[in-house]
Amino acid sequence: MLKIEHLNKSFGSTQVLFDVNFDVPDRRILGLVGKNGSGKSTIFHSILKFVDYDGQISIDGHSFSAKDYDTIGYLPEERSLMPKLTIEDQVVFLASLKGMPAKKIKEELPDWLSRLAVKGIPMDKIKSLSKGNQQKVQMIATLIHQPKLIILDEPFSGLDPVNVDLMKQLILEEKRKGATIIFSDHDMRNVEELCDDVVMINDGHIVLNGPVNEIKNSFGLTRIFVRTDKSAAELSALPGVKDVILQNNGMKLLILADEKYGKDIFNQLSAGQYIQTFDQEPPTLDEIFKMKAGARHE
Repeated sequence: MLKIEHLNKSFGSTQVLFDVNFDVPDRRILGLVGKNGSGKSTIFHSILKFVDYDGQISIDGHSFSAKDYDTIGYLPEERSLMPKLTIEDQVVFLASLKGMPAKKIKEELPDWLSRLAVKGIPMDKIKSLSKGNQQKVQMIATLIHQPKLIILDEPFSGLDPVNVDLMKQLILEEKRKGATIIFSDHDMRNVEELCDDVVMINDGHIVLNGPVNEIKNSFGLTRIFVRTDKSAAELSALPGVKDVILQNNGMKLLILADEKYGKDIFNQLSAGQYIQTFDQEPPTLDEIFKMKAGARHE
């Protein structure tokens, strides 16, 4: 388990992290989410000891050793490949820093290139690859040594939907193989799809921390998807309805002030008529984050 306790960090006179505390349990995926400049990358850099900090960061109950750092795979937000190197030389250089023998890297590289559908062969220069393929090569360099802890800073940034799905499947596969994973992302849909747990950080402060489903359910069932002939204006007039959003599939989404209004709304809509669909759900992580991100500025 990765454990972060009372993490504080300042750059000069500016404090950027304030008493950050959270765990990443073994074999789980944690999403670290927040606005640009909220402190996500600084947390990663603290874990990796790229920066000094106040507080305690431990792995499996002890402080990180040099051996522990060799069991980490890290994908930085700013991709850092060397364009004049071949794919093979680049991956060998990065993975050998983690103690993986060059011979083993070269043997396994073709399979990794195939798994990630990289359009290139080991002897191709990095500069000959598209941006997306370069990003996949860096992901290979991050994972080929089979890290125990995987840290991914914006892993889907700049990828098309096909490659995003490919990366997602790779992340889930690494979890199934026993890795503990922490990644940052701006797209809450990716976090909801992949993560067991989430930490939301805003201006250096943790505003939410826990299992995804528990966090969502703690905000109540404040969304209703309904298929009805009633107009948006009629639905807006129902008790407790804050907003009505028309969906592309013909459904209407009602945003409630409180989940308690759901029963009355159902009774009114179903009086004398059949309702094809009526689903009351918790808010999405995206909606929750927007609420929490704005709360510190109110």
